[in-house]
Amino acid sequence: MSFRAFNWPEFKKYVQGKYRKTTAKRVMCYAKRYYCVLESGKIGQINSVPSTTRSEVIKSLIIISKYTGCYEQFKASLKSYGIKSARPDALAAFVRIYNNNNSNLDEWFAKVNPILMPQENLLLKFLRLTGLRCSEGIESFNLIIELLNKGRLHEYFSAETGILEHFRYKGKFLRGTKNAFISIVPESLVDEITRSQLVSYAAITKKLQRRKIPTRISELRDYYGTFMIRHGLVAQEADLLCGRIPPSIFVRHYFSPAIKELRERTLKALVEMSELPWRT
Repeated sequence: MSFRAFNWPEFKKYVQGKYRKTTAKRVMCYAKRYYCVLESGKIGQINSVPSTTRSEVIKSLIIISKYTGCYEQFKASLKSYGIKSARPDALAAFVRIYNNNNSNLDEWFAKVNPILMPQENLLLKFLRLTGLRCSEGIESFNLIIELLNKGRLHEYFSAETGILEHFRYKGKFLRGTKNAFISIVPESLVDEITRSQLVSYAAITKKLQRRKIPTRISELRDYYGTFMIRHGLVAQEADLLCGRIPPSIFVRHYFSPAIKELRERTLKALVEMSELPWRT
């Protein structure tokens, strides 16, 4: 099918229904730019794509090939040309760990706290205590407020278990490889959010950029995972709370933590976290 004949509006709806806004935007960009590769069948052209973006291009073409029903053919072509997505760089992961600077997050927070609105600082606190990705945290924060106004907060936050049940909102929190299933939080934090106002990522980043302060919000997720493992949770439990279900047989079929007991240990760790400055 030619580029002009392809139904791009429908494909855009398909992509937006499966991926988050920023990911969907990248997929659409690369899909349109490299659609000619699928159209012409000249898969070898992918080899000329810069290595820094090749994986994103391949991912976008895989998505569009699945949408059009030619995925198996495309996959076979990739194999015949020896084209593979770049694997995670072990050295890069090591350098990230070795150069970890989460220990000075308190210094960063001291800079951003005075320039952000109360609800924006509350969002940072929420992200710190849940380990949610920034987009998930904003989605959850605003959803709490919206559901309270509709008298339906009980459908999302269970006061009995102290759990935000993200999995009940598949379109918002379950997006294939990046998911959020549950967050164990103090009820007092949820109450604080219900009295707050809606937040947006753009408003926060503009304020930080204007003052040339780095946006380190994504580091709060690293902070959370490391802290929880150091303070009573095992790796599989931290993964669960961070929305990761590893493909191991043990986790998929045998791992069965007692949620009530996990909640107690998590809340105990969160109390310790709240009492400490922004460092692990």
